[in-house]
Amino acid sequence: MQSSPRTLGVVLFEGFELLDVFGPCEAYGIGDLGGAFRIVMVAAKAGPVASAQGPRTVAEFGFEDCPRLDLILVPGGIGTRRAVYSRSLISWLRARADQAEVVSSVCTGAALLAAAGLLDGRRATTNKRSFAWVQSQGPQVNWVKQARWVEDGKFATSSGVSAGIDMALAIIARLVSAEAAEKAAIGMEYEWHRDAAWDPFAKIHGLA
Repeated sequence: MQSSPRTLGVVLFEGFELLDVFGPCEAYGIGDLGGAFRIVMVAAKAGPVASAQGPRTVAEFGFEDCPRLDLILVPGGIGTRRAVYSRSLISWLRARADQAEVVSSVCTGAALLAAAGLLDGRRATTNKRSFAWVQSQGPQVNWVKQARWVEDGKFATSSGVSAGIDMALAIIARLVSAEAAEKAAIGMEYEWHRDAAWDPFAKIHGLA
């Protein structure tokens, strides 16, 4: 494990999905990892940002004063339908993705990475219920219809909502250790799906 913690920046926008954010954050922030990650919340401007479910989360940093990020996490949620048209958000993602070690998305957050052109020529997945819409945001992306999560180079994309936890644990296993990821899952009392291809929801939504 590296001596200093890696900084994970979670990107907030109006209408983000709560579990997309706090499921992975629980994994990255659990004490069993010994402070391997520092989590910060980022939005266009610092301050409270309303989720799709209503509760607000405070962004500590705006795009202009955000510190250097080692990891980026982009959640999904109904707000992605508006966020894909945000020039400031898309431009910020392009710039910061170039500097980050890992860039990840949960659910329809993949639409924002796709709109920024970051997934062109790469394999990626997303929420199966919203698959067609997300796919339309990145016609040059190799969209994987049946996958719990997909890793392609520095980019990792997951299926809907709870799938982000499995993706986060896989990233922890890669960056820290498999043992650390296992301890995090146990500490959360979470049944970790280690098979990235496990995806019963693709069939439910007619994609498999």
